[in-house]
Amino acid sequence: MIPIYKPYMPENLIIGINEILYSGQLGFGKYGKQFESKLQSFIGCEFILSVSSFNTAMQIVLNTLGLNYADEIIASPVSCLASNQPFAIKGLKVVWADIDPKTGTLCPEDVKSKISKNTKAIFHNHFCGYVGDVDAINSIGKEFGIPVIDDGIEAFGSEYKGKKLGNVDSDLTIFSFQTVRLPNTIDGGAIVFKDKELYEKAKLIRDYGIDRAIFRTSDGEINPECDIKLSGYAGLMSELNSYIGTKQMEDIDSLLSAQRNNAKVWIKEVMKIEGITMLRPNSNVNPNYWVFGLLCEHKKDAINTFREKGFYATGVHINNNVYSVFNNKVNLNGVNEFMNHFVAIPSGWWVKFESAF
Repeated sequence: MIPIYKPYMPENLIIGINEILYSGQLGFGKYGKQFESKLQSFIGCEFILSVSSFNTAMQIVLNTLGLNYADEIIASPVSCLASNQPFAIKGLKVVWADIDPKTGTLCPEDVKSKISKNTKAIFHNHFCGYVGDVDAINSIGKEFGIPVIDDGIEAFGSEYKGKKLGNVDSDLTIFSFQTVRLPNTIDGGAIVFKDKELYEKAKLIRDYGIDRAIFRTSDGEINPECDIKLSGYAGLMSELNSYIGTKQMEDIDSLLSAQRNNAKVWIKEVMKIEGITMLRPNSNVNPNYWVFGLLCEHKKDAINTFREKGFYATGVHINNNVYSVFNNKVNLNGVNEFMNHFVAIPSGWWVKFESAF
C-alpha cells in the first residue's frame, strides 16, 4: 500500500556524515550556518534560526514573546498535537477558535470574536500544508496589537500570494523538520522572524541565554563579564542534523514539484468520484501537498475505498479540543463538520501513478 507519509533521505550522505562524526565538531557549526543560509534563500527571509526540534522551537517562541502562566492565546484545535501541547506545558490558557470547514484553517470572524483584553497571541495553523487566510488573520493581529505566529508544522514550501510561508508578513513562523516533513533533519525545526530584535532575543534563548560572541575570554576561559539575563534551552541543531538538512535543501524544489504534479493527477481523479470533493484553499494559496485533502460525504467508506485501491487514506489528526490537558472542551460547529468529512490521501514525492487506476 502506498503510505500517507514517507521520510525522504538524499543519497550519498555517508562521506559527509563520517567527516562530521570524526571531526571533533558535532555541535552547531559550519553546517548549521549553511542550513540556515539555504533556508533564508529558499523562503526569502533574513532572520531565521534552526533548532533541535519543533517542540523546542515552540518553547523558544513562547519565551521570546514573554508568554507566562495563565496568559491567553488563540489557536486552532484542528492541528497536530505537537502544535498545541507546548501551550499546556507552559500553562497558557488556550482559547480554541473555530475553523472554516471548507479549508481546515482558522475562521477569521471567529478568531476576532474570541479576542479579549487578555489575548496575548494568535497561532495560525496551516492545516496539512493548506495555508489559511493570512491577510485576514494578520489584519486582526494588527488591529488589536497582538502578534500572529504562523504554525507551518506541515507547510514548508507552501505559498500565499506567490510568497513562501515565512515571508508573508506574519510576525513569526515555525516549521518542523521531523522525519515525515520536507525537508527532514531526522528531528529539527526553524523559526522565522519579521523583527530583528525578537530574532536576537530568541538567538540567546536558543542557547541557554548565552551570547557566544563574548562568552569566553581571549584565553578560552568563560568570561565573568558575560551576564546571562534570559532563561534558555539547549536548542541548537547538531552538525549531523544540519548537514542532512543542507543536503535535503538541494532537492527541495524537485520534491515539492513532484508533490504538486501528483496533486494535479488527484484533481482529475477526484472529479470522477461521487460524494467526494477536494479540499479547496482560497485562490491565493499554493499548497505544498504534504497530503492531498478531501471532503467526503461518507468518511469511513471513502477511507476504506482508497485503501482497497492501495492508497493509505486517513483523517490525519484528531481535533485537540477533545483533550482534557487543555481544559477547554468547547463545541465548535466548523470543527465538527470538518472532522466528520476530512480525509487525506498520499500525494508525496514517492507516489507513482503509472498503474494506480
